Amino acid sequence: MAFTSDNVRVFLAVLDHGSFSAAARQLGRVPSAVSMTIAQLEAELDLTLFDRSTREPRPTDVARALEPQARQLARQLWQLQAHAAQLHQGLERRLTLAIAPELLSAPWSQPLAVLAQEFPSLDVEVLSAPQADALRLLYAGEAQLALVFERPGTDDRESFQEVGQEILVAVMSPDHPVVVSHADALRLEDLVGVRQIVVAGRDGRGSDPRLRVARQIWRTDSHLSTLSLVQAGLGWAYLPRRLVEPLVRAGQLVEVRFGNITGQLRLWVDVVWHNDRPLGLGAQRFIALMRQAVRLEAAPLS
Repeated sequence: MAFTSDNVRVFLAVLDHGSFSAAARQLGRVPSAVSMTIAQLEAELDLTLFDRSTREPRPTDVARALEPQARQLARQLWQLQAHAAQLHQGLERRLTLAIAPELLSAPWSQPLAVLAQEFPSLDVEVLSAPQADALRLLYAGEAQLALVFERPGTDDRESFQEVGQEILVAVMSPDHPVVVSHADALRLEDLVGVRQIVVAGRDGRGSDPRLRVARQIWRTDSHLSTLSLVQAGLGWAYLPRRLVEPLVRAGQLVEVRFGNITGQLRLWVDVVWHNDRPLGLGAQRFIALMRQAVRLEAAPLS
């Protein structure tokens, strides 16, 4: 086989630097070694790559025709070597992130975009699951990280990093009878008897007790289902403000403002991992990028 990683590197160095001597300096070799490598390649290909009739060798049309594929091969070899080095340093083959559906509007996609640039060979899987289910995926080893709301208690299996906060607000359909009849005089206790929609695990458990107010609870496993039921006037829900703001502005939802208590709940957001499974390079970097994204989002405008 005529082309090797070494002679491709030499071939491109001569193209880039315009002479055997300049390529040799860049490669840390003597000019005669570079000249010999090119001559051997030309002999094996039975093609002339450089015209030596002038003071400095000039690439032939054949060399220019081979250049794009040679550069592609060089890039692929570099990526292969970089991936091997990253695997040696602890990069995962795949990073699986389980996200509570209410947090799908949180700033996690940009950190993943940066991660993809830094580790282009890393496969990433993003799963949306109710918080209890997301944590079960973590415990079962089906996800390396879970992005969830703070938990009321602690679990010895977990380690976590706080990466920001979300403001949850109570929302209802503007056509809901309670909104129409109470106008601005609504109190929290007025919602105790009104059906509430909550996102919960598939076993019906796992919703935060701080978010349960009403006597009658309907459960879903996604924020989209919750939004659909609330918009249909079937109940009310606590949902992240950044998620519902566009619908409130469009008049499709109403943010409930209680007369006797704030309608907002401020919950911290954590990235959680399992203590028995050391974090890989990608997971560690994602956590650092999440913290950085939150700091940038919170920084005051100058």
